Amino acid sequence: MNILVIGGGGREHAICWKLKHSKLTTTLYCAPGNAGTSLLGENVAIKPTDIDRLLEFVQSNDIDLTVVGPEAPLAAGIVDRFREAGHRVFGPTRAAAQLETSKAFAKEFMKRHRIPTAGYEVFHKGDEDRLREYLRSASYPLVLKADGLAAGKGVIIAESANEAVTNAIPMLAGDSFGDAGSTLVVEEFLTGIEASVFALTDGNRFVTLAPAQDHKRILDHDLGKNTGGMGAFAPTPHMPTELLADVKIRIIKPVIDGMRADGIPYSGVLYVGLMLTEDGPKVLEFNCRFGDPETQAVLPLIDYDLAELLRDISDSKLSLNRLPQHDANAVCVVIASSGYPDAYETGKVIYGLDGIDESKEGVLVFHAGTKQDGNDVLTAGGRVLGVTALGEDKDFAASIRLAYNAVNRIRFDGAYYRTDIGRKAID
Repeated sequence: MNILVIGGGGREHAICWKLKHSKLTTTLYCAPGNAGTSLLGENVAIKPTDIDRLLEFVQSNDIDLTVVGPEAPLAAGIVDRFREAGHRVFGPTRAAAQLETSKAFAKEFMKRHRIPTAGYEVFHKGDEDRLREYLRSASYPLVLKADGLAAGKGVIIAESANEAVTNAIPMLAGDSFGDAGSTLVVEEFLTGIEASVFALTDGNRFVTLAPAQDHKRILDHDLGKNTGGMGAFAPTPHMPTELLADVKIRIIKPVIDGMRADGIPYSGVLYVGLMLTEDGPKVLEFNCRFGDPETQAVLPLIDYDLAELLRDISDSKLSLNRLPQHDANAVCVVIASSGYPDAYETGKVIYGLDGIDESKEGVLVFHAGTKQDGNDVLTAGGRVLGVTALGEDKDFAASIRLAYNAVNRIRFDGAYYRTDIGRKAID
């Protein structure tokens, strides 16, 4: 098959890497890709949201399967357009992607289908007086969530009524996150251990990948600002087999069945962000695509042909009941640019990539924000690289050492990374 992967981050590099190992892959393209994906296939200079040009490329290059990485083209309806034109594409429709693109839609859907999640209230522009009254009488902390896509920055944890009002009113007015905040979800603050599960589904059947754990905060010990993710590991020991089975029964299956019953069948990957509370797992959020950097940890653990799997799902012919997994673990450490998640510089030369032998060391280096400049690889984003080490199932300590051994050999001006990725698997 000729395959097109849409996107240019670490998630897409990991998808391309796994697809490159498929016996079904003939030619691999990535739009727009990065310096890492160019080593696996051909980069195509088309933005992920330029659906017209992407469709033209698919039609003129006999693409057999398109895999959509980021959320923006899904929200813009790329799957609907491609299917209408008769092309095979992996991902949910625009309507189904509302599970991610609208927090209010997701919360009301979960309430309707009795899927465990935090208690909440929804407010719209014009509800400012009701919002103030609610916030002044509420218990704290509370979570404020912009309804729409806000590049991962639309969530604020308020510790007091004053802090909540100070942040919530500008959000609702559109001053903080534009139209994404014109509807606001105010949510109960949950405590426990966070974990994430990926379900691959054709709208009827589903299989799950190894449950993962992300590290969102910029500093060690989960301090500092939230980021898109500074590292991940899988499978998380905090979700043993029996707990994962419970998540499948009480959360994933009801979501897939509920979407189908509501006339919005969901096909693609469903990312379920969970809080493992004392009362059981509860949904924090849904994403309608592979998470980043969790993808760099979970895809190497799949012991199955990814191209065959995504093709079958796109054709609504998923036949697996269980996805085979390697008896291994994975630890991914993100190397970021200094200043991230705020302002950062790009264009720094990256050294040390050639000194890592992936085949011998059990280490994979996935590019996120990089670009090729002649013989040099330069930084081109906030999160630059994801260094993933693979090890024996229970020996996370060895995998952590392996990952950081490689991280310490990669250099660029302003490189920054956390030093405690994976420790939760041991602690």
